[in-house]
Amino acid sequence: MSAPATTTLTKNELMKLGDPTLGGTIAGVLTDPAADRFAEEDEQFLKFHGIYQQDDRDLRKTAKKYMMMIRGRIPGGVMTAAQWITFDDLATNYGNNTLRITTRQSIQFHGVIKSGLGALMKKINESLLSTLAACGDVNRNITASPTPAYTKVREQVYADSVRVMHALAPQTQAYHSIWIDNVQLNLDDPANKAFVDPLYGPNYLPRKFKASFVIPPVNDMDVYTNDLGFIAVVENEQLVGYNVAVGGGMGRSHGNVQTYPRLADVIGFVAPGHLIDVAKAVLTIHRDFGDRTNRKHARLKYVVEERGTAWVSAEVNRRAGNVLSGVRRFEFTTTGDLYGWHRAVDGSLFLTLFVETGRIKDVPGHAMKTALRQVAEKFPKLEFRLSANQNVILANIPERDRAGVTALLASHGVKVDQQASILHAAAMACPALPTCGLALAESERMLPGLIDRIEKLGGELGLGGEEIIIRSTGCPNGCARPYMAEIAFVGKAPGRYQLWLGGNASGTRLNRVYKDVIKEADVETELRPLLTRWKEARHSGERFGDFAARILWPEVAAALAAAPVPATVSPAS
Repeated sequence: MSAPATTTLTKNELMKLGDPTLGGTIAGVLTDPAADRFAEEDEQFLKFHGIYQQDDRDLRKTAKKYMMMIRGRIPGGVMTAAQWITFDDLATNYGNNTLRITTRQSIQFHGVIKSGLGALMKKINESLLSTLAACGDVNRNITASPTPAYTKVREQVYADSVRVMHALAPQTQAYHSIWIDNVQLNLDDPANKAFVDPLYGPNYLPRKFKASFVIPPVNDMDVYTNDLGFIAVVENEQLVGYNVAVGGGMGRSHGNVQTYPRLADVIGFVAPGHLIDVAKAVLTIHRDFGDRTNRKHARLKYVVEERGTAWVSAEVNRRAGNVLSGVRRFEFTTTGDLYGWHRAVDGSLFLTLFVETGRIKDVPGHAMKTALRQVAEKFPKLEFRLSANQNVILANIPERDRAGVTALLASHGVKVDQQASILHAAAMACPALPTCGLALAESERMLPGLIDRIEKLGGELGLGGEEIIIRSTGCPNGCARPYMAEIAFVGKAPGRYQLWLGGNASGTRLNRVYKDVIKEADVETELRPLLTRWKEARHSGERFGDFAARILWPEVAAALAAAPVPATVSPAS
């Protein structure tokens, strides 16, 4: 697929060129009590500051209620207990009293109105965390494996992720000026007009850029879905370097077969000393060759797909100084988290808690938000780690505190054993409605009930206790990584979803479209014959995703070959 012939820059590109400080008029609007929202151009600049302006779509028929979603930049998802307390306070005082764990090891605040935005942002920065570059056309929050059970090199991998995060951070002074000093940058100042980010250049990247670190055999970061992935190579309990994966991404658009999810290609091995050189090389390839005329075609994955991995590898070597060598052997076996109590390799304990769809809140009988707040207050030396599966890990817990943590959680209805059924524990959803402006259908509010229904169906068919990775999103953008799931529901319209089948447990295979539209009310009708066939025709121990790839994909391909391909379906995906 070639880039569009037009050379006209998109509106976003012209905006970035017009104000490379990314400051816009944000500070002035922020202090204007008469303004309940930011103008359209400032909305785009706000994303670079980790903020999305949204509205409550449940209320649109009566009146528009503008509010903000703020996303923290939390490298590797690691927080101190004090930082957790700060975020809990901010959710209570300025948000909707919930903390939303994201699939990129961050926390989002929802429901923040403009009058509380400045105070919230300032307190995040005072906690020594940030929101800068959590969104926007820059490198986003860098993810890194959080589980301390497998190898001692986990801490070194995390440290490397932080080094890369700092190296790829944008340098604009507007963020500090607005949110720390409460001062509007003078856009007429020649110094501000002439500002050019030393890494990103005058108009930053064509689209977002995501990077991740992972430690085999656990692929808990879904590393192949990233623009840039570093796959740790451990020999004799020593980190010897990283295999480098380039060109992954989930986003696509309904009805546009030139947009598609893609898995990253592994292009070589790099020693830890050249990690930043390679990271900058890959990012600047995106900067220099990404499509700035069509934002739907602007991700790095299209550069890699169209120019080829041989070209990408050579270009990375040219920019980084010939530091790539042959790929080292590795294998992934799972993408899941270790729930419950476990012992880390350093002898301390850690506890992984299931968080349904990533939403930490208090509900009758399960006051998780209050419980975690009290854990942070009573055990201030433990560490909070966010997983890319939307869960929370309490780490660095001494043996003497195990009973106390368990009892405190239990007093609020939070279990440490048998926390969720096997299907719920493997599921993920994006927030979607009512806050996300891209959502075409429900996701977070829909999926738990849908999982209950699928579990009931599985029980009727004698498949109870079988794990199936199920994910849902309210649109095709792919925030919950649906295209890696064994079963995925991708929103097309209210109550209607595309059905995707065939991902695997190790996160190494994309799924494919099985049906372009199904009704949410008809899910049992759609899945019953598929699950029945799996039960009857599976190989010994074969997972549903593997069965779907082996049996169902060829049938769909044959059907497509026998009839014209509908314009809204991509046969390749």
